[in-house]
Amino acid sequence: MRLTQTQQTAIRNTVARIMGADARAWLFGSRMDDTARGGDIDLYIETDHIVPNRVQALCRLEGALVMALGDRKLDILLKDMRTPETPIFRIAKQNGAQL
Repeated sequence: MRLTQTQQTAIRNTVARIMGADARAWLFGSRMDDTARGGDIDLYIETDHIVPNRVQALCRLEGALVMALGDRKLDILLKDMRTPETPIFRIAKQNGAQL
């Protein structure tokens, strides 16, 4: 995994602060490959409650993560109780690492 311990902690804390204490985060994608270089930070966020305004929540989360991690390219998938299970969510959890 190509995230420092400090970055992992920042992501966990930011996700909990913005999405709630029950939210869980996984890193997936190119940052899981220790031999690769560069790449964006792909995050899968899962919560057990309903997010009433997903766009607002994602904007707040991305802004807070940029403030915590610096100006980095982020791709964020959000699954709440209303979001149907899709293959990309399953792949992100299976091939990713929970932070």
